[in-house]
Amino acid sequence: MKGLILSGGKGERMRPLTYTSAKQLLPVANKPVLFYAIETLVAAGIKEIGIVVGETKGEIIKAVGNGSRWGINLTYIEQETPAGLAHALKVSRHFLGDGPFVMFLGDNIIKEGIKSFVEEYEREKPDALVLLSPSKHPEKFGVAVVEGGMIVKLLEKPKPPPSNLALVGCYIFNRHVFNACREIKPSKRGELEITDAIQWLIDRGYRVSYHIIKGWWKDTGMAEDLLEANRLVLEEIEEEIKGDIDDLTKISGRMKIGVGSKIRNSILRGPLVIGDNCLIEDSYIGPFTSIGNDVKVKETEIEHSIILDGCYINLKGRVEDTILGRGVVLKRTEGRPLGYKFIAGDKSILEVI
Repeated sequence: MKGLILSGGKGERMRPLTYTSAKQLLPVANKPVLFYAIETLVAAGIKEIGIVVGETKGEIIKAVGNGSRWGINLTYIEQETPAGLAHALKVSRHFLGDGPFVMFLGDNIIKEGIKSFVEEYEREKPDALVLLSPSKHPEKFGVAVVEGGMIVKLLEKPKPPPSNLALVGCYIFNRHVFNACREIKPSKRGELEITDAIQWLIDRGYRVSYHIIKGWWKDTGMAEDLLEANRLVLEEIEEEIKGDIDDLTKISGRMKIGVGSKIRNSILRGPLVIGDNCLIEDSYIGPFTSIGNDVKVKETEIEHSIILDGCYINLKGRVEDTILGRGVVLKRTEGRPLGYKFIAGDKSILEVI
């Protein structure tokens, strides 16, 4: 069985971070989201993987490489325009061939993986198997109506939702899905929707079954979801301290601290992760915080935040529920008059207390 990871979207909901970085490369616990998708497929025994890429193709290829670090055969498939998930399948036809395959959205993280999902498909061999999860807010997702072990209808973000079963963003199809992708028409937003393709299969009598996951999953397409995924992943990290912590620093909880990092006269409360070659001085780093490589933090409190590589923070204050892109400088003005000074790109969000 082959795997297909979709990584061609523009990431408009994550602007301004995605003006300069592919959304699938934004980090959760200091690891790109896309890497979790690859590892999920590999753990399910899938070693031949295609990644659909778009305008961020170069950046993704640079980060992922040829797949050798995971022991996989990797193919990049170019999608010239992000015209929908079903369109991504159409442009991947040459890679996927006629055998069954897993389609996985590259900005999703699934705690329990998909091994049991793949095993169910191999036992039952439906025409399509859709991964579902009970949701408190199913109206934010595609929603499935099920009867007798089969999906009978799919609705995109319905209000009110007819069930609480949300589409997770992972599917297994056989070759019949390509007929559906050829036959459906673009939606109102001008895209070929995967929900329409699946509904086409249902309406023509193909077997479309479902598998309900037991653990958590996160679509990291928005800032608050990225922070929540970071929190969930950090809850399960194993401690690994490679940096240098002085005697004045107090630590508690599980944490990872990278090579060459120095912690001076600070308080660290895990779970948290600090990358390589960082300097933390006279600061507090609280739970559910991920700090990338080459970051300097002085006289600042940080909690429940994601700080990317190369940032400098000297705020003499508190930062929480925050995502900072690479190389951001966040500091307090010295001297008088006191005031706020910003240089912010398009669609930045600045909150001052």
